[in-house]
Amino acid sequence: MFVRVKSGHDIDRGPSWDAWVDFNKSWKTARVHGRELRRLQGPDANFYDVETDEWFRLSGPKCDGTDLRYGPGSPHIDDAREAYDAFLEEASLPGRGAKKP
Repeated sequence: MFVRVKSGHDIDRGPSWDAWVDFNKSWKTARVHGRELRRLQGPDANFYDVETDEWFRLSGPKCDGTDLRYGPGSPHIDDAREAYDAFLEEASLPGRGAKKP
């Protein structure tokens, strides 16, 4: 999943990652990088951190590698590097409920 911090940053210029995200069965809670995020109906964010109240945008990665909507740079890719590189080469990503390799 593509994850971007929205709080405290100009439009879409916050830090971002392509990383594994674990969702609960209802898809209302996500866990990434040790954070627990809950669904939010915000103007530019769809999750918030339950401890810090920071807003986040979570979305699927783009197959052309242009995950960032605005601004220079590229997302940090950590534990999902192998799956992300395969995805850019047109391999399918694991489906909902798939476990990390």
